[in-house]
Amino acid sequence: MSESPVARAFAFLDEHSVYEKSGRIDSPSTANIERLVQLMGDPHLAYRTVHITGTNGKGSTSQMVTKLLMAHGLRVGTYTSPHLERVNERMMINGEAISDDELAENVLAIAELELLVEGRLSYFDIMTAVAFRWFANSAVDVGVIEVGLLGRWDATNVVQSDVAALTNVSLDHTEFAGPTHAHIAREKVGIVKPTSVFVQGETRPDLEPIFAGAACVRRVIRNRHFELSANDLAVGGRLVTMRTTRASYDDVFVPLHGGHQGDNALVAVVTVEEFFDHAINREVLDEAFANVTMPGRFEVMGHQPLVIVDGAHNVGGAEVCSDVFFNDFQVEGRRLLVVGMLKSREPHELLGALRADEFDGIICCTAPTPRGTAASVVAAAAREVGCDDVFAVDDIDAALMQAYRQLRGEDALLVAGSLYVVGAARPVLRTIIA
Repeated sequence: MSESPVARAFAFLDEHSVYEKSGRIDSPSTANIERLVQLMGDPHLAYRTVHITGTNGKGSTSQMVTKLLMAHGLRVGTYTSPHLERVNERMMINGEAISDDELAENVLAIAELELLVEGRLSYFDIMTAVAFRWFANSAVDVGVIEVGLLGRWDATNVVQSDVAALTNVSLDHTEFAGPTHAHIAREKVGIVKPTSVFVQGETRPDLEPIFAGAACVRRVIRNRHFELSANDLAVGGRLVTMRTTRASYDDVFVPLHGGHQGDNALVAVVTVEEFFDHAINREVLDEAFANVTMPGRFEVMGHQPLVIVDGAHNVGGAEVCSDVFFNDFQVEGRRLLVVGMLKSREPHELLGALRADEFDGIICCTAPTPRGTAASVVAAAAREVGCDDVFAVDDIDAALMQAYRQLRGEDALLVAGSLYVVGAARPVLRTIIA
């Protein structure tokens, strides 16, 4: 019996998966994806585009932009990465993930073109092309495209965006670009095109010459053209007040945890203002934000005991995660941490950013990927940064069960360190908590 199209498509994707990254790329190029989209008839040019980059927050910002555009009645294709549980999550139309059959049809169409591309396609090239093709064939009005890595040489950077948004710049992926903030900023600002309005959420003065050099339709700058005048803790999220050159939006509820989500909401609102070239109706804004969810990003999965998963996988994200966990939630009992990470992360730094030594117990696991750091290595680092009551459990399921057996109603569990860990943890936790 011959393989089904779905099986053949997933086999093709598996053949192009690269589990070990080689580090700094000496001769980066978008030639492969450029040739591929040309062979496909340039599907990425069939609709308007919002392109979003940033060290942290681009996923949340992409989701908020999507909901705002949908609330205006548009058909919106959203491309993000990585996925949590299923690869289908990477591309959605109006919040609905691509089906297995549609994914297979698009992947196999691209497989037929690979021989016509001079170099071997990467997994991300293929997934990006699948999204572009599916969006074009599905007649979306706009694509919200999240950068995968940095920006300038990212496969998504073939788009000619109407709006290019930058959430922030901090040190991450320095094995590919760096080591300074300026190096990272130059890569991220590379997504700005002469066709784009550049929404600049980063305000570091030392990076201003880099941002000012971007060729764009116009540049809209945080704390010059838009700002948050209030960003307060609220039940279930944040209550923010925004000022832009077009409007004031008072007491807007953002149903996501952490002060950084107020920052992301601000960038999202200004991005959509610039897309439409006018202010956003307040009823439309409230409707859009009421529908915002962000699985795996400081997601509360249970109460009594409190169970939170957060895909914080770099120092900046981990610092935000720990700040929200310790400052925004009143935990009367014990705090437990289940943590796993990738080999590309320095475990002492990531554990320090998570404030691991302030937890009452640490269970270290191996992230379920060939790129995962061994649980024993993470546990050794945890002890070295001053953690007590540290355990190493290779399997994420077993780590979660060990943690959950210790929890009482007043306790809290945080699962963090890698999106691979969080993606594997969510279905297990749904079963345990149910």
